[in-house]
Amino acid sequence: ELQQKVEETELLKMELQMLETERVRLSLVEEKLMDVLQLLQQLRDLNISKRALGKILLSTLESCRDPQPGKAHLFEVLDTLHHELTACELLQSQPLEKAQSCQSLSNALVISC
Repeated sequence: ELQQKVEETELLKMELQMLETERVRLSLVEEKLMDVLQLLQQLRDLNISKRALGKILLSTLESCRDPQPGKAHLFEVLDTLHHELTACELLQSQPLEKAQSCQSLSNALVISC
């Protein structure tokens, strides 16, 4: 019976470790998603055209067509989209003050979701 308890304890420890790993992964995805939403909010405030936004999205999807081994596909897509949005010329020419004010707007957007 003692051996059974030891095995159950080890199993529970492994499950806890897997849950912690998943929690960290989800936290990273949430953080990247927040960054992407913030950039989209900034671009919307700068009146980016739907055509330009569509090109960014299609470019992202095209570059993530074949998932890289060992990397979560969702995180890869979010990371690539973040990179594409960051490289957008409209955001490159945006003053720093506007970027900071947009950050608080995007936080309100996420909270309302």
